[in-house]
Amino acid sequence: MNKLIFLTLVTITALFSVEIPTIEAKQRAFGKSIELNAKVIQLSNAQQAIMSLVSGHIETYYIQPGQKVKAGEKIARIESIMLSKMTADYISLKKQFIALDKNYKATNALYIKGMASMQDVNLQSIQRNAMSAKISALESQLHTLGINEKNVKEASADYILYAHSSGTVSAILQPLHAVIGEDTAIISIVKSQAYYIKSYLPLAYAKEVKLGQKIVVKYGEKDIITHITQILPKLDEKTQRIVVLSSVSEQADDLFINTFVQSTLYFEADHKHVAVEKSALSFFNNEWVVFVPKEAEIGHDEHTQHTEYEDEHNEDEHDGDEEREHEEDEVPYEVRVVEIIASDDIYVGVNGLEEHEEYVNDKSYYVKSLILKSSLGEHGH
Repeated sequence: MNKLIFLTLVTITALFSVEIPTIEAKQRAFGKSIELNAKVIQLSNAQQAIMSLVSGHIETYYIQPGQKVKAGEKIARIESIMLSKMTADYISLKKQFIALDKNYKATNALYIKGMASMQDVNLQSIQRNAMSAKISALESQLHTLGINEKNVKEASADYILYAHSSGTVSAILQPLHAVIGEDTAIISIVKSQAYYIKSYLPLAYAKEVKLGQKIVVKYGEKDIITHITQILPKLDEKTQRIVVLSSVSEQADDLFINTFVQSTLYFEADHKHVAVEKSALSFFNNEWVVFVPKEAEIGHDEHTQHTEYEDEHNEDEHDGDEEREHEEDEVPYEVRVVEIIASDDIYVGVNGLEEHEEYVNDKSYYVKSLILKSSLGEHGH
């Protein structure tokens, strides 16, 4: 028994050494909330096919199915006669333009001196402008292929295909070394951040649901915050409920499509209640409670404590030792039973706590352990 008491006192001492944070209870506005059945989905436009814009022969793949890619990342290398001709034509046209530009400037100089006619100048100008238009058309085609014309120094058949958006490679649609034509889909990518939560809402709430309202989804051990982006005009035939889609805006690449989840829809806040953080709640003796510092520990006169202790010590030293041991074991927090009357994703509105009253807002499990261990120690005596 003495060993049990000793271990209890050691545990209490260790728990007392943990810093327990407290905060004031404040009034907060709460709206109505409702629990919904939901599942993780992706819209049809979340799947993107990456097309080859040139015909040619697939030489290399830089990715594989299941791999995550970022926008601008290399996908494949294609050997294209079409690209080889385009780059060769571009280089040739640039050289021809340089020659035509020199001729135009020379003819214009002669015209100024009266040695050439305006007709000659106009002819040179027309030829130069026609060549410039051809070059601009080729530059536009090269830009469409993602090629910077300034980097074209010689004819090349190598075309590098890049990812247009971030996502996960779901399939390679064309085998390596396949001969492909223009606008051929060769890779399928599921775009990142294209997840939605499909929730089923009872028809009774049709007039209360609005775009932008928050839906919090419980996914494993994680709470995912989403916001309604679509309210479908057609009821779900099986459940006869309204279907709302909420977009997942935070980073959540590890979601699995068609997973059934529990979601909570929060309506606009319209009632105020004294609120505590959810982390403060603890289930104790079959009731919801929060822990508050004892009044004796808040603003108690230290001088009075010291005087009273000395009087007791002078009367009976032995009794004083027992009193000090009791004070050391006493938990400086008390249990406050509360009634939950409202909640959102962070706070709960409660009855049983006054506004501005301090409560333990985190590590309440330490306080609960303190109280339980202290109670065990008392029974040991």
